[in-house]
Formats: sequence, C-alpha cells, structure tokens
Amino acid sequence: MKRRQFLGAAGAGLATAALAAPAIAQSNPQVKWRLTSSFPKSLDTIFGAAEVFAKSVAEATDNNFQIQAFAAGEIVPGLQAADAVQNGTVEMAHTASYYYVGKDPTFAMFTAQPFGLNSRMQTSWMYFGGALDLANAFYKKYNFIAFPAGNTGTQMGGWFRKEIKTVDDLKGLKFRTAGFNGQIFSRMGAVPQQVAGGDIYPALEKGTIDAVEWVGPYDDEKLGFYKVAKFYYYPGWWEGGAMLHNFINLDKWNALPKAYQEIVRSASDKAHVWMQAKYDAGNPQALKRLVANGALLRPFPQAVMEASYKATQDTYNEVSAKNPEFKKVLDSMVAFRGDEYLWWQVAELGFDAFMVRARTRG
Repeated sequence: MKRRQFLGAAGAGLATAALAAPAIAQSNPQVKWRLTSSFPKSLDTIFGAAEVFAKSVAEATDNNFQIQAFAAGEIVPGLQAADAVQNGTVEMAHTASYYYVGKDPTFAMFTAQPFGLNSRMQTSWMYFGGALDLANAFYKKYNFIAFPAGNTGTQMGGWFRKEIKTVDDLKGLKFRTAGFNGQIFSRMGAVPQQVAGGDIYPALEKGTIDAVEWVGPYDDEKLGFYKVAKFYYYPGWWEGGAMLHNFINLDKWNALPKAYQEIVRSASDKAHVWMQAKYDAGNPQALKRLVANGALLRPFPQAVMEASYKATQDTYNEVSAKNPEFKKVLDSMVAFRGDEYLWWQVAELGFDAFMVRARTRG
C-alpha cells in the first residue's frame, strides 16, 4: 500500500473510532448512586442483600454504574428510607414496603399479608399474578418504582417475656411488630410498637416493649433477644413470606440507559434469590443454638391462631370498605392464594409432611 493510501485508510479508521467512542460512552455512562437500607450492617443477610445487589451492578457495568449501600441511620433512619427516595435525598432504598403502612395500608400488602402467601407464592404473585404491576401503579404516586430484592421466608412469631396460653395473654402486651398486623394485634388487645431493627434490643431489655418479632433464628440470634425474653413462638402468621424491595426514585430510574435498567432488574433478582437461600441455610443451626442457650420453643395455641385469623378477616373487611386500592390488591392476593393452595395441598404439603415424619422416625 502506498503511503498516501495508508494514511487515508488510517485516517478513516481513526474517524470511525472517534465516532464510535462517544456512542459507547453514552451507552455506558459513569453513574454513582446512594442506596439507603432500612437495616443495620450487623444483619449480614438482610443488609447483605443490598451489598450483593450493588456489587452485581458494578461488575456488570465494568464499574461504570456504582451504587454505595448505606446502613440504616447513616443517611436517614431505617423507617424513613422510602421518604428519602421519594424526595430525592437518595436515588434508591432497600426496604420493606410494610414499614410505611402509616401512609396507606396498601403498602403492607406488597411485603407480606397476614394469613396470606408463603415466600414462593409471594414471588409468583409478583411476577406472574399481576402484583408487581399493581405495586408500581401504587408506588408511582410516591415517585418511585420497585423491584423484588429479597425474601426472608416464613418468619417466627417472636420473643415473649411471658408464656402465651390464651388470647387474654395478649391484652396490654407491648409488642414490637411491623406492617398491617399491628392493627390486628390491636383488635386482640395488644399494643403494637414499630421499632427499627437496631433499636429493638435496648427497648426489650429496658421493658419499653414486652415482646418482639423480627425475622427468624439467624437474625434473632445476632440481635440477642433470647437473653432478655425466653419464649420463642411460631409461626409468624403475619409474614408467610416477607418480601423486600428496591425502591428507586422515578426520575433517576427514567434517566438510566435501558441497558442499565435491565442490569438493575437482574441484580435485584439475584439479591432476591440470594437472601432467602442464605436464610434457609443459616436458620436451622441458629435455631439449635438458641434452644441450647435456653430459648423455649412454643407454637401459638390453636385458640390464639383462630382468634388471629378472625381478627385478620375483620380487619381486611374494615379497611377494604374504606380503601378501594387496598381492596383491589387484597382481592388479587386472595384469588391467587386460593389457586396456589389448591396446588400446594396436592404436592408440596404432601411431600413436606412425609419428609418431616420420616425425619422424626430417623
């Protein structure tokens, strides 16, 4: 090739590269976000899911999209995470929707429903039962969009200073709980208290509260509740499968390239699966240690379960009569639950029940 031809070809190549470079830069821009969690760093699973999410986003974008996860209280208190996203203080939050039931009871439904769905059903309802569309139509009023980003599985009923033998034992009980179930416990005479995760132990130790429910053995052991309340009840009928979400400010979300949006969705899915898998792996050994350290494992008496179920239905009916949006979401969940348990009783329950009996026989 002659020198002039070579220079011409090289110049054309450089021009092409110069044109391509800005296009690549535009599709992979440098983006830095802050994520506020509703949970303390000491809870390595429920807080850790936010870290798993952020790491996944960074690795998928060659570190062009960086999200820094902050624990509850580092930017805003844990129970103000949604407000921080709504007003743009942070770009996103990892939180439980039911913490904001004071704004509207509909918030509670997208985390867990008393006597509602187990964790797999909750995920299925979100992705294939229309619940995520219902959620984001609702959240739009608050200027954020949400994606599932974790589930605890069925939770424990909590730690109590005294034994619960009858419904009357709930009367006057100052019980730390979250979400919609506070209204149900109020109906049965308890006094619900909403306390952020990092503040629960001192409140229980000082007697500010009489009982507490958090998640399950793995987290409860870390928080040390067994040291100040020995009766450990199950099941947490108000949280058959408590789902966490990533809340993202709508303006910030809409400004992202489509590729980054898809990465956020995929990373949220990864955190979602990771969280429950880690809880399922950690809970059995933690439960053994708790019992060895003096925890007294107790099922809620059948009479308490039945009274709780009735109080739940009465509360659902009462709220539905006043709040059409809540009723729309509730009706969707109830219809979905009916079909799910039709299937569950055929295969899942039959298999699990046999395997539990087989384990007991050794």
